[in-house]
Amino acid sequence: MAGGVGFLRGLVPRYCRWVTFGSVLLHPRIGSAPPPAAVILAQFPEWTPQPCSAIHHCSVMYAGHNKWSKVKNVKGPKDAARSRMFMKYSMMIRVAVREGGPNPNFNVQLANLIEQCRSRNMPKASIDAAIKGAEKFKAGSYSLYEARGPGGSMLLIEVLTDNNTRTHQAVKYLLHKHGGTMCDGARHSFEQKGVVLAPRESVSMDRALELAIEAGAEDVRETEDEDEKPLLQVRHGSLQFVCEVSDLRGVRSALEALGLPTISASLEYVSHNPALLPLAQLEDASHLLDVLSDNPDVIRVWDNIQAQD
Repeated sequence: MAGGVGFLRGLVPRYCRWVTFGSVLLHPRIGSAPPPAAVILAQFPEWTPQPCSAIHHCSVMYAGHNKWSKVKNVKGPKDAARSRMFMKYSMMIRVAVREGGPNPNFNVQLANLIEQCRSRNMPKASIDAAIKGAEKFKAGSYSLYEARGPGGSMLLIEVLTDNNTRTHQAVKYLLHKHGGTMCDGARHSFEQKGVVLAPRESVSMDRALELAIEAGAEDVRETEDEDEKPLLQVRHGSLQFVCEVSDLRGVRSALEALGLPTISASLEYVSHNPALLPLAQLEDASHLLDVLSDNPDVIRVWDNIQAQD
């Protein structure tokens, strides 16, 4: 028996974790074999395990080498970001309903939010639930925090909370922990504008500039692809037509009349004083934005960050 176990231990996991003796599993790291094997070996001491036919070996399945690990590592984070995005939109819908009522025909902010939710494939049931639940939603206060991030970047953090002291302390802690700080004056790096989104593949950039002029927009921007950060206001494959807040509806109508399909129209904080960051600081800033967005009281985070050439 001791010789058999010693033989099994000699197979050390360079080949496998479990081996079989006949139809019984034996583990090379266990001091004694399972009872059925022990009984067999005790009754037949002349039997000795042979590697040629009595032992089946297989490759060890380390973590990350199975289908679930691949799905978890790829699909999991995307699903988490998607759920978080829908949660934030639900919060914004509740704020819009409280301020302007539940009818999108008379509440422009709500109508724009519903369009944004649809463009993000948010389920209709979730949108309806957010609208209906607005009246039952516990009263909370809306705040706009100003902050400084890595490399002198500026951040505006929109929050909705029933305990402003708690949320303020939580956001302050996250900023301090990840290279940022609360500050006054960040608001001056932004201006609230109307933004009309259109699919990037619908027209060339030259044509988009022509359409912007004809529709009365101030500027048009081509966004970068950023599927993993849906809440950082960087949309996948879109053009942003920027205009004055009062011109938002007119610009959208004009663009559609000129044959350009649009995705949504909304009011946003647009940076006019960008902070150019090198790669290392970009990574730090990206992580900070992620942890801020993960806070359940944070609705949106606006930044003035651009990559340094």
